[in-house]
Amino acid sequence: MANRGPSYGLSREVQSKIDKKYDPELEERLVKWIIAQCGPGVKEPEKDKTGFQQWLKDGCVLCELINSLHGANKPIKAIKTSSMAFKQMEQISMFLKAAESYGVIKTDMFQTVDLYESKDLAAVQRTLLALGSLAVTKNDGNYKGDPNWFPKKSQENKRDFSEDQLNEGRNVIGLQMGTNRGASQAGMTGYGRPRQIINPNP
Repeated sequence: MANRGPSYGLSREVQSKIDKKYDPELEERLVKWIIAQCGPGVKEPEKDKTGFQQWLKDGCVLCELINSLHGANKPIKAIKTSSMAFKQMEQISMFLKAAESYGVIKTDMFQTVDLYESKDLAAVQRTLLALGSLAVTKNDGNYKGDPNWFPKKSQENKRDFSEDQLNEGRNVIGLQMGTNRGASQAGMTGYGRPRQIINPNP
């Protein structure tokens, strides 16, 4: 893979805006969670954006993470450390596929290059935050760590109404449709007839 040189002009400006979205506090929380989730075998990265990117770049930590959320039925069977770029990117892709199956929505997913080429590490953080929130919400016993690290996702609140309640609701005119109270046809003329103008002083 060709090394990318420094960006100039507009692309540098765009990259700078993307980089500003990266959250160091969120990084700290995510690192704590991943280590709690995967166990002591996962070593702590250096405390900065580059350290975070290098830690996740080969896909091994990400694959361990998604496997730890599945209990016995692990989605990624073989996780291998490799220095080959395509192998590392393949493992990142396997993580993304497994995360989507777990329930992370497409709009919350990062692209492989966002992590591998450090294009948008804020997007990587977003995906991991969504994954953590899902794990806390599922509450299936596989989540490890402090549940307060992630906000719970809102869940469906199904309500069952009886036939009588539904019929009663159909008779109510919603206020957004306006109201017919106080309306009358006083002073109206028949359709198509000219309006009668009466001169009070003939």
